[in-house]
Amino acid sequence: MKNIFLLFICFFYLANGFSQETIERKNRLTDSVIERFYVLKSDKDIREGPYKAFFKRKTLIASGNYTKGKKTGIWQFFNTQGILVQKFDYNTNNFTFESAYDTMNDVRYLFDAKPQKGDTITRPLKPGGVYYGYIPYLKLFRLPFDSYGINTDAFDADIELLVSPLGRLAEYKVHLTSGWYQYDHTVTMDVHLLNEEDQMFMPATLNSKPIISRIIIKCFVTSEGLDFN
Repeated sequence: MKNIFLLFICFFYLANGFSQETIERKNRLTDSVIERFYVLKSDKDIREGPYKAFFKRKTLIASGNYTKGKKTGIWQFFNTQGILVQKFDYNTNNFTFESAYDTMNDVRYLFDAKPQKGDTITRPLKPGGVYYGYIPYLKLFRLPFDSYGINTDAFDADIELLVSPLGRLAEYKVHLTSGWYQYDHTVTMDVHLLNEEDQMFMPATLNSKPIISRIIIKCFVTSEGLDFN
């Protein structure tokens, strides 16, 4: 009995030794999105534990868990109205739920292959859904002009993402136009500035065969760059 008790004490101290203290952190991803997460007290660059992101401070748009700095388990993603749009299992790298395509949102898809009657075509998918999943592309972009004294509401903007049949982001462009300022300019971004996770998609398919596709995201211009609903 004494040996069992000593074994229990050793196990308790070992378990506590492997568990590490964490500190809660808050970060602003965009003007509209704030994320809350935990980092190791011993290494504040490593995320550990539950994660949540909120649209305008109150609407949950992402929730999941980090283990040693990596997303693990099933994450849930929501649109800006708080409706579940996607579940993704980071342990198996598979979508476990994807909502139907909403033709009313600001994202549309173009395909290099033209489907015929009876063909089945699927759109490219990004873990994170059509809002949270595209935030990294918003963050990367900066306006190519000084916005001081400029009415940014007079501008229209479209992000264009070219996704290869292998599911890799091959090209990223931003089209900026303004009739008021007689401005028409396209900015080509360096996709290699994104981390590996943000360069990967599930490719579009035509009759289950991967094809080239383009994702067009209608945005609005802010003093800092781009945003969308």
